[in-house]
Amino acid sequence: MIALFKIFGAGMLISFLGSLPLGTLNISAMQIAVQENTRRALAFAAGVALVEIIYVRLSLKGVDWIMSNQRIFYILEWVTVVLFLVLGISSIRAAMAAPGERMNILLDNKMNRFFLGLSMSAVNPVQIPFWFLWSSYLFSIHLLQSTTLAFNVYTLGIGIGTVTGLLLFIYGGKWLVRRMNAGQKFLNILVGIVFLLSAGIQCYRVVTKPQMEIRSAR
Repeated sequence: MIALFKIFGAGMLISFLGSLPLGTLNISAMQIAVQENTRRALAFAAGVALVEIIYVRLSLKGVDWIMSNQRIFYILEWVTVVLFLVLGISSIRAAMAAPGERMNILLDNKMNRFFLGLSMSAVNPVQIPFWFLWSSYLFSIHLLQSTTLAFNVYTLGIGIGTVTGLLLFIYGGKWLVRRMNAGQKFLNILVGIVFLLSAGIQCYRVVTKPQMEIRSAR
């Protein structure tokens, strides 16, 4: 039982700390909370967490398939670059428009926020190698055992850690924006910058990916 508590805590802590650096998902959750409402932001966070749990299970159970299908993830990484560029440019354009004229494309749609969280998290395959490395480390120190129960407890901790990290941005970010009396223009600029920086970082990662690894996946 103590071992299960330890692996639950490890998964939750790693996931929580991984959610804290400013990124596209947490800043989007904050924007939805500020410009729409908390309930929709929580639905978005649930969608993000669900995909992360699925990716964790893939990294635990399907390592051989993942390693033999790197080409799929290479393509998804380029899709992520394009998506981040579109969202970043849209946010900047929305900030430059006249007040009340237009919204960020992220919010200017009728997609259910749970499915928006699912889709935005799904096109971020970098989560798989992230959790593969952490899980390998936990296996190496014998904290994570190769049993269904241990995997379930581990992924449950990860899901709770992800949602908890996003809650800081949903509630804390909403409080901070209102405290600063920041308007929609400021928030759109902030979101746009984060998306454009993320696109640049992701593009650099894809371009510098070892070509041998890409060719071997064909």
